[in-house]
Amino acid sequence: MMVDQVQDKAGRVIELRRLGVVEQLRLFKVLGPVLSENRVYVGLARVAAAVAAVDSVPVPFPAGEAGIEAALDRLGEDGVEVVAAALAGPAVEQVLAEAGN
Repeated sequence: MMVDQVQDKAGRVIELRRLGVVEQLRLFKVLGPVLSENRVYVGLARVAAAVAAVDSVPVPFPAGEAGIEAALDRLGEDGVEVVAAALAGPAVEQVLAEAGN
């Protein structure tokens, strides 16, 4: 599993884990049938699940809603923003610019 790092505005180094198929399945199991249908909640839960560590302090994979909330609380808005951007990948404009189009 590849680990990437991002840095938030506070200078914290956030290590990311790439969610494989099994991790995604586990996340949906944690969310349950109702929350799995809530796109906003799933998006934030993916952010929480993708965080492996903050400043080298491990963040466990969420085992329930409390784990999701704890990870998001630890990240704060700035951390959530940079992790979500990293998960989304480069903007289309950036990809086109790098391709020379």
